[in-house]
Order: sequence, then C-alpha cells, then structure tokens
Amino acid sequence: MELKGIHHVSAITALAGKNYEFYTKVLGMRLIKKTVNQDDTSVYHLFYGDEKGNAGTELTFFEIPRAGRNHDGANSISEISLRVKNNEALQYWKTRFEEKKVEHEELSERFRRQSLAFKDEEGQRLRLVSDETNSGVAGGVPWKKSAVPKDFGIIGLGPVMLTVRTRELTEEVITEILGFRKKGAYASQVPGQPDILVYETGEGGTGAELHIEERKDLPPERLGRGGVHHVAFRVNDEEELRQWINKIQGARIPNSDFVDRYYFKSLYFRELNGILFELATDGPGFATDEDLEHLGESLALPPFLEPKRQEIEAKLKPLDTKLS
Repeated sequence: MELKGIHHVSAITALAGKNYEFYTKVLGMRLIKKTVNQDDTSVYHLFYGDEKGNAGTELTFFEIPRAGRNHDGANSISEISLRVKNNEALQYWKTRFEEKKVEHEELSERFRRQSLAFKDEEGQRLRLVSDETNSGVAGGVPWKKSAVPKDFGIIGLGPVMLTVRTRELTEEVITEILGFRKKGAYASQVPGQPDILVYETGEGGTGAELHIEERKDLPPERLGRGGVHHVAFRVNDEEELRQWINKIQGARIPNSDFVDRYYFKSLYFRELNGILFELATDGPGFATDEDLEHLGESLALPPFLEPKRQEIEAKLKPLDTKLS
C-alpha cells in the first residue's frame, strides 16, 4: 500500500459568505459542493476544487460562526499551498493580489520552486507554488467558468506545512506507519531554527509532500477561524482503506474506524504531536448527487440527512452560489 498524495485540506471559517466570495471570485476556484458539517448540521461545509473536485484539488471549510481568531503555534497545520501551472502564473497572481488588495509577500523560492505567500481575509496562511519543474502527481483542470484565466488557474493542492514541537514524533508516524520517504530539506526563514524537512509519498512532487518544521519555541496552536482542522491523504478505494484501518489499529493508534462521508470514505486519527490526519478514498466523487455542470449551486445532503432537509435549511443562513 502507498498513499497517492494529498487528498484535501479542511480549514475553519467564521464567515461562509465572505469565504465563498474570496475562494471563488478572487482565487477562481470552483465551489464543488455546498453541504453541511455532518457532525453539526446547523453550519455549512464548503468544498472548493478544480472543474470536477478531483481528489488532490479540494480545499474545504467548516463554518463556525462564533469562532475566535486562530492563535498560530506549534502542533498545527501551519500553511496550505495551492499549485499553479508555472512561474508566469505567479506573476499574474502577484498583480491580481495587488489589484484586489489581498495581503501577500514578494515572490520567493521554496524548496527549489517559485512561490507566493498570501492570506485570506481571516488570516488563513496560504502559498501559491509553481509547478514549472514538477515531475510528480499531476494537477487538476481549472474550471472553464472561473474568474481567472485557465492558463493561470489553481490546479490543486501543493505541499502542506506541519509545525511541531517534537519532529521525531511526527516523523515516526509518517514514515513508519504511512510510508512517506524523506526527499530533502531547506533553511527555515526564522533565524536559529532547524531546517525544514520535506517528505513525499506516491509519485511525489508538489501534490504529494509534507514539509515538517520543528519549533520548540512556540506554544501550542489554539485553533480558530483562519486555522486548519485536518489534512487528508489519498487512498485508491474502500478495499485499500480497510487495509489501512487494519494497519492503524494494529499499531494501536486511536482512530475513528471506517467513516462514510458519501463523497468519499474515510479514517481519522491523530499523529503523535496531536495533528489530525485523515485517509480518504478518491471516489465516488462530487457528481454522485448533482449534475457536473451545476455542482455547488444547491444545498447537497447525503441520503442519511435528506429526511431532515427542511429542518437543516431552516437553520442555515442563505448562501447565494448561483453564477451571476
């Protein structure tokens, strides 16, 4: 068994409406599913991705309306990156961020790739990464109706940064249990801190990397709006997922056991620094209950929640996702 790469990353927003505006109209991602948090149906769970919401392109947000701001710290998913086609695309995005008044840094190099760090309106730490030299997991296909030209569009999730107090604990889980392999390292931007280590899985490349930063000087993160809830890794299918469940349970790691999320099947567990990991199948996918041309336009509910639709819709603040 080998994990194929990053499946999705799930973060927290306090403002679903503003979140939708930023990720679709500024970043040009497609809202592929407007549904609810299956553990709290009074709030939205929004999924953004490429034209079909292919595994490896999905950035999702749990809405928690009263969430306090995230207090950045250790034992956290401290940065999400998004892939673009090439270095030219980064020049486009720098200009776009200036025009849209999006908080961003200057273009820089990260592990031999050009990149551009920025934040959304709630302080979510994000980075665009160029795929110009990528030779690993292929990216997705930007939506043809995106606000961003196709050649410059976001094509998927890139490396995910984990900031931990004790690097060896995370390394033990990702290498000995999950099968990640060390790819290299690069210097921390924080003086006096150790190098950031890069691990990869599957075909490798921008869509299959974890970057591990050790920061013993930081307090633990206090998760809130602008923070990241969990990262998920790609598994082929349910049969393989059940083999992973046996492996995780055999290692005596506390876990959720099998969870059916309808659009994919999952397993959740925490690595030894407390960061929440998920293993998720590539399918069935997001066109299971909606026509591909109209993904994300209406509230979608898995079959087990459909009988409660009227009750659920009554608690949600309307979110207009129709194309203007």
